[in-house]
Amino acid sequence: MQSTKDRKLGSLHDTFSRRELFKGAAALSAAASVPEAAFGQQATGAPFGTVWLYIGTYTGAPGAFGSNGMGIYLCELDLSTGALTVLRLVGPVVTTGGIATSSPSTLALDPTRTHLYAGNEYGPPGAVTAYSINRLTGNLTLLNSRPAIGAPAYVGVDKKGKYLFAAEYTGAFFEAFPINADGSLGPAVFQQQDLDHVGPMDATNAPPGSFAISAHEGPNGHPHQMDVDPSNKWVLGPDAGQDRIYVWKLTPGATPPLTLSTSNPGGFASVPPGDGPRHFAFHPNGIWMYSIQEEASTIMFWHFDPATGALTAQQIISSLPPGFAGTDFTSEIRVSADGNFVYGANRTSDTIGVFSIGHDGRLTQVSHASTLGDYPRIFTIDPTGRFIAVGNQRADNVTTFSISRGEGDQGEDQGDPGRGRGSLTFTGNYTPVGSPSGMVFLI
Repeated sequence: MQSTKDRKLGSLHDTFSRRELFKGAAALSAAASVPEAAFGQQATGAPFGTVWLYIGTYTGAPGAFGSNGMGIYLCELDLSTGALTVLRLVGPVVTTGGIATSSPSTLALDPTRTHLYAGNEYGPPGAVTAYSINRLTGNLTLLNSRPAIGAPAYVGVDKKGKYLFAAEYTGAFFEAFPINADGSLGPAVFQQQDLDHVGPMDATNAPPGSFAISAHEGPNGHPHQMDVDPSNKWVLGPDAGQDRIYVWKLTPGATPPLTLSTSNPGGFASVPPGDGPRHFAFHPNGIWMYSIQEEASTIMFWHFDPATGALTAQQIISSLPPGFAGTDFTSEIRVSADGNFVYGANRTSDTIGVFSIGHDGRLTQVSHASTLGDYPRIFTIDPTGRFIAVGNQRADNVTTFSISRGEGDQGEDQGDPGRGRGSLTFTGNYTPVGSPSGMVFLI
């Protein structure tokens, strides 16, 4: 006869085995869900069931508020638990050719995922920096840096890997740099400075009691993103100070490679005065676009014509929790890979809003989740679509959240709107990272 002690040990062993089995099954499923784009390339050295994440930071003297990072970190996300671990610093601050790689606050990968690019947001002048990636170790090798006229707040790479784009909030410049065959950067081949035409300090659609005027202090504009549309025929650039979204035609090899679209009067689409467009994200269909307005704390839905580059506004919706009053600054916006949800981050509110996408592209607010940090400047969705990592700049940490798939998640059958499909649930994982900003997953 089995003793009571044996039965207790047996029960504990059985429970442990089941947990390990489920964890292993989840890791298997997660690994199998990595997009096919990852295959056909040299595999990364990330352990099975994990994926690597590069995090760029604001750097400065230790203890400097909001500038506590040391460069670019390599991190590892467990695809079964959402636990994020910092592995090591792979892009320390150095000076090369008289240019410092300080504050790599924005990161972008080339299409082959063999090169990483950083916008060094200091000055002006700031810089843009190119690294080669060792895909087996995750280590970075500095290739070169190029001076920017302003201070890059965002960098993006076209889908052919020919150009690096930089939106420079301080200095009011949009720039484009050619990417050489070895991944290094050439001197800028396109520059546009946004002079004057700054919108009013009072945002048209601001929440009650808001004093969010950061992008409208003038005298010139404040570019905040520059990136291609899914067709790779157009480049879009929101200017938060001018309340404009510029659209350029991309002609690789031309001098210059970017020319303003003639389908939008003046080469840009306008948002309501004072609202401050910051970032945008495209739906997988390539014709629905969503922009997030920093000072109004709104999300706008646009129709984009990939044949002409024309932008037509369709909807404006608050990014904030219902009833919010006071000052808020939005930051990042993402569209889920399945095209069913939009996510938008709110700084000072310290929340991420979840919005479902209707059959016509219009948004409906679903839920909000606290980021459990301070000043969420950045967030990104892992390649399997299971987790969101949020960089809380002023809390010096990254928090992770699971994304509900609506497949029997606890709470869904009970009609809990905070646990429905697409909603976010904290994994319980806080990861210390000084002043996190840019984030890109390596697959």
